[in-house]
Amino acid sequence: MTPTESYRFVIADDHPLFRGALKEAVANLYGAVQIYEAGSFDELQTLLDREAEMDLVLLDLAMPGVRGFSGLLYLRAQFPGIPVLIVSATEEPDVIRRCMEFGASGFLPKTLAVETVREAVRRVLAGEVWTPPDVDLSGGADKTTRDLVQRLSTLTPQQVRVLMMLSEGLLNKQIAYELGVSEATVKAHVSAILQKLGVESRTQAVIAAAKLEAGQWPQPVS
Repeated sequence: MTPTESYRFVIADDHPLFRGALKEAVANLYGAVQIYEAGSFDELQTLLDREAEMDLVLLDLAMPGVRGFSGLLYLRAQFPGIPVLIVSATEEPDVIRRCMEFGASGFLPKTLAVETVREAVRRVLAGEVWTPPDVDLSGGADKTTRDLVQRLSTLTPQQVRVLMMLSEGLLNKQIAYELGVSEATVKAHVSAILQKLGVESRTQAVIAAAKLEAGQWPQPVS
C-alpha cells in the first residue's frame, strides 16, 4: 500500500466519544481516508444502501438495532464484498471465535492501543484476518454448534432481520409493518428460517440462535 491510496470507512458504534477516538486512530493511515459514522444499525444500513462502495466497516457488536451476532450476519449476507472488522468491549475467546466463524475479517477489543488498531486495519485491508495475538482461539465448538453456525450463515439479509424481530417477540403483522411487506411475505420468511435452521417452531428458532449469542438475544415474549 502507498500513502496516496484512498479508502472509505464506516465506524458503527453508538458512543460518539469512542467513534471520535477510533476515527482519529485511523484517519491518517493512508493518503486519503473518508470516514462515515453510524450511531445505530438502522443508520448503518441506510448509509451502506446509499454509499455501497465502502472498503471497511468497523462494527460494534452491541449497538441499537443489533442483537448479538445478528448485525454481522446481516452485513455478511447483504454486503459480502465489504470486510467487517468487529470492535467490541468483550475479549471472550468464544465471542471472537464465533465472529470469525460468521465471516468477520477481524476482531478488535476496545482496550487495544492505537498502533495495534492501525496495524489490524492495515492487515484487514490487505486481505488478511486479524485477531488479538494473546487470545487463544484453538478450542473449537462442538459439532452441533458448528452445524448451527453454518445454518445461520445461510439466512438471507431479510431472514436475518425477521429472526431478530422474532427474538423480540413480535407478531407476524408487527414484523410486516416494520419491514413494509405483507403478512404472507413474513410467513414465507418464517417458514424458510425454520427449514434452514432445522426446527419446527418460531420459538425453537429463537432458542437455537440464542445458544450462540452468549445471552445477548432475549427469549421471545410468550
